[in-house]
Amino acid sequence: MNHYAEALSRLQKKPERWLITGVSGFIGSNLLEHLLKNNQFVIGLDNFSSGYQHNLDQVKTSVTTEQWHNFKFIEGDIRDLEACREACQSATYILHQAALGSVPRSIADPINTHANNISGFLNILVAARDASVNRLVYAASSSTYGDHPDLPKIEDKIGSPLSPYAVTKLVNELYAQVFANNYGFKSIGLRYFNVFGQRQDPNGAYAAVIPKWVAAMITGNPVVINGDGENSRDFCYIDNAVQANILAATTPEAAANQVYNVAVGERTSLNQLFKLIRTGLEIQYPHLINLKAIHQDFRAGDIKHSQADISKAKNLLGYDPKYRINEGLDMALQWYVKNLVS
Repeated sequence: MNHYAEALSRLQKKPERWLITGVSGFIGSNLLEHLLKNNQFVIGLDNFSSGYQHNLDQVKTSVTTEQWHNFKFIEGDIRDLEACREACQSATYILHQAALGSVPRSIADPINTHANNISGFLNILVAARDASVNRLVYAASSSTYGDHPDLPKIEDKIGSPLSPYAVTKLVNELYAQVFANNYGFKSIGLRYFNVFGQRQDPNGAYAAVIPKWVAAMITGNPVVINGDGENSRDFCYIDNAVQANILAATTPEAAANQVYNVAVGERTSLNQLFKLIRTGLEIQYPHLINLKAIHQDFRAGDIKHSQADISKAKNLLGYDPKYRINEGLDMALQWYVKNLVS
């Protein structure tokens, strides 16, 4: 039995009370589904600014009635300290996913990005500290590596941030360390690398690349690649990120007050990704067989390559990503084919 299986076994024997912020979003709703299926008690906080009721509805249909009754939803905003206090008051663990994502959105609207990602994060920290929560696990980001050239990315070597979003995620890590030093409050930051999977929104100007391309291919719209397509990312299937969150919350104290890469440890270029998605869909959608992408200029704030060293997460958290990009895409494409086309 691996570390993750052991953690789930312990939780099933002794259910805990969890708070998920951003519970109606992509990652938040997947965390909710996994925790409820393991008979945990979950409080969810969200203002639906980037999440959806239909994500919660899908979770409801995937769990038993009894498991769903273990979920309490609070519609509220992390920028409201009192809403944070209400949500935190009975939680043992917090999985903080609420944020305004996207590098381009942060460049277009740095003020709202700051308000949500820094002020909102500080509110959660204060409310969690005052409620004596055991541990906060928060969504950090690979954008924190900024312009540091080394590959793979190692947690203690970062460069200068390249976007307001990256600044906010770096500040989160600084605040978490300050709260550890001054108040003894325990937290763990998970630097996500391009997480993808079911319930990731394909719509909107700031949609992530995989759902955006899948939607474009299925509906016969152009697929646009920013740059020459040789820039690469470490794509991480959602179930790997769920595993990292649960392990980070329940791992021994020696691993706390640190940040960890959450990825697979491999690089896939955008050109390779385009071919993988096209191949995965073309049996059901023959119009894709000869499809070619349209290339345009690189986006401001984007880095050329990203790849994680995940040895720290493996050694200290017991993290063992089960899904590489091929296995993850197989499951994600099945979900999009079923749910994107009515």
